[in-house]
Amino acid sequence: MPRRTRRKGAGRVPALGAAVVGCVLALTGATAVPASAEPAGARHHLDYVALGDSYASAPGVPDQVDTACARSSHNYPSLVAARQGARLTDVTCSGATTVEMTSPQGTAPAQFDALSRGTDLVTVSIGGNDAGFSAVLGTCARLTPTDPTGAPCRAHFTGGGHDQLEEAIEKTAAKVARVVRGVHQRSPHARVLVVGYPDLLPDDGAGCTSASVPFAAGDFAYLRDTEKELDAMMARVAHRRGAGFVDTYGPTVGHDVCRPAGTRWLESLAPSMPAAPFHPNALGERAMAAAVERALACHRPPRR
Repeated sequence: MPRRTRRKGAGRVPALGAAVVGCVLALTGATAVPASAEPAGARHHLDYVALGDSYASAPGVPDQVDTACARSSHNYPSLVAARQGARLTDVTCSGATTVEMTSPQGTAPAQFDALSRGTDLVTVSIGGNDAGFSAVLGTCARLTPTDPTGAPCRAHFTGGGHDQLEEAIEKTAAKVARVVRGVHQRSPHARVLVVGYPDLLPDDGAGCTSASVPFAAGDFAYLRDTEKELDAMMARVAHRRGAGFVDTYGPTVGHDVCRPAGTRWLESLAPSMPAAPFHPNALGERAMAAAVERALACHRPPRR
């Protein structure tokens, strides 16, 4: 088994997430103030632009309003905008990578085209597809029959003496940093929130191997740690680039794909609520929206 030093950091993500949810966003130059402390007459309709991939667009969640991008009218950006009374421009798109921020995705224009100097708020959910997380899940599922009680996925991705998934996440960091920098350049007065990924698999590492969750028993902890490392990378990038990081992992612990219907906020290969497999259902999108709203309630944007 190769030595995996960076996995030690993955276990620190819940503590970071709790701090973020508790109104300690990593915003350069920001000062935490209650929303009620805003000067009278200072409020105005937020011009809100939502960027990101399928965890933001919410494929399968009713109602689907853009079939090309698998975008829901009840994804977390729509819920946040409704609660905030914001003018929403939602360009989130299933399958998006950091490339699609500046390049078209099929018939969808580059997501950055939605930004302007008048934009007040930007949420960004991106990085998972760049790191290849969906393909990783597929590979792990295919390997499960070879050693269902072991960890064939971990063995596959660490077999060369180094962790390919850690390396992919490290390479993705520079891409996410370019996205945040590009948002700041196009919308210099906007509050920018990088939104992390929710808890897909049991946080305690316990498995629930089945036809609908086809991972080997020993791979649940490995995949959990990989997701935590992805979120930790996003938090570091946000902090360094003057953006906020919104933890959605902590608030969704206990609602992963192994939970029963009604408790499950992310769906397995056999969804109990309309949603794409291994994606948030409507309850999961609500939890993500709540995390973003907590960030908005606790902080005013940094002065630039």
